[in-house]
Amino acid sequence: MEHIYSYHHLREFTHEVFIHMGCSLVHAALASEVLVSADLRGIDSHGIARLSGYVRLWEAKRINARPNIRIVHETPSTAVVDGDAGLGLIVAPFAMELAMQKAAAVGTGWVSVKNSNHFGIAGYHAMKALDQDMIGMAMTNASPLVAPTFSTERMLGTNPIAVAIPAKEQPAFVADFATTTAANGKLEILQRKNEEAPYGWIQDKEGNPSNNPHELKTGGALLPLGGDREHGSHKGYCLGAIVDIFSAVLSGANYGPWAPPFVSFLPLAPDPVGEGLGHFFGAMRVDAFRPADEFKTNMDTWISRFRAATPVAGKKVLIPGDPEREMQHHRLENGIPVIAAVVKDMQEVAAKFKLNF
Repeated sequence: MEHIYSYHHLREFTHEVFIHMGCSLVHAALASEVLVSADLRGIDSHGIARLSGYVRLWEAKRINARPNIRIVHETPSTAVVDGDAGLGLIVAPFAMELAMQKAAAVGTGWVSVKNSNHFGIAGYHAMKALDQDMIGMAMTNASPLVAPTFSTERMLGTNPIAVAIPAKEQPAFVADFATTTAANGKLEILQRKNEEAPYGWIQDKEGNPSNNPHELKTGGALLPLGGDREHGSHKGYCLGAIVDIFSAVLSGANYGPWAPPFVSFLPLAPDPVGEGLGHFFGAMRVDAFRPADEFKTNMDTWISRFRAATPVAGKKVLIPGDPEREMQHHRLENGIPVIAAVVKDMQEVAAKFKLNF
């Protein structure tokens, strides 16, 4: 069973929760915008459903509601940011803005982040570059839930990559994807709906294929993009590893199996190799390569031609970003569906802070 809520309602409720956690007005407004943008774009696993997780991390003193986010190293085109254990929803926009400032000055900007937390959907941060005629990139490492190809040990996170590229008349190209076959949040949704997972998403603790969405609770693992070696899981493994290295090894965050878990009831690794979670952001000024208007005209041609490619029967050819953009338009007009289990979570959060949901 689903309940329908307006974007405004979910945004206001989330804002109030972050205020009660001790965030400033400015930070609470930004964090709520970033978080609920996931629900608006149809990525329900990373939106309001995550709110109770942030609250529990804050209660466990693993999130600092008043962080001193600062640059700890920089060159004209690069920087490392220390998030001071703040909400990733706040730390990430700071770092992306810094990357864009550097790109504005010297053509490109690259920022790696340590000592942060879960930052919402990667696409939100990459898309911030679009209005400045820049190409945006965002990625993050995450809780170790993913077994490398031929491994039974969980070593990597779902480690998403997002790239946003501006166009002129056409909607922007926005690719935002996990480097696993499916994100853990999708398993959580299946658990709440009491449904099975498709084969190729997860394996059991011995490395056998499984369709049990609860498999991670008994030692199983998510699978890299591709699912198995025959379908290219080694490529997904490589993509996830690249994200981990750029986000964490480069910044001084925890990497691989040392990355802190999102759930508060799991302990931190006893022998940390860095600080918090890591992110990586890039901004490239289009006119550092060619005139922006000329490039965006060519992007229109690229997008139009790919969208017009001959489809298979009963389907239409999509451009990365189309489904999320269409979903955002629909949900702004018709509201956002929230499943009963998440509504229950929100009611418990509301009771904790004496709010209404």
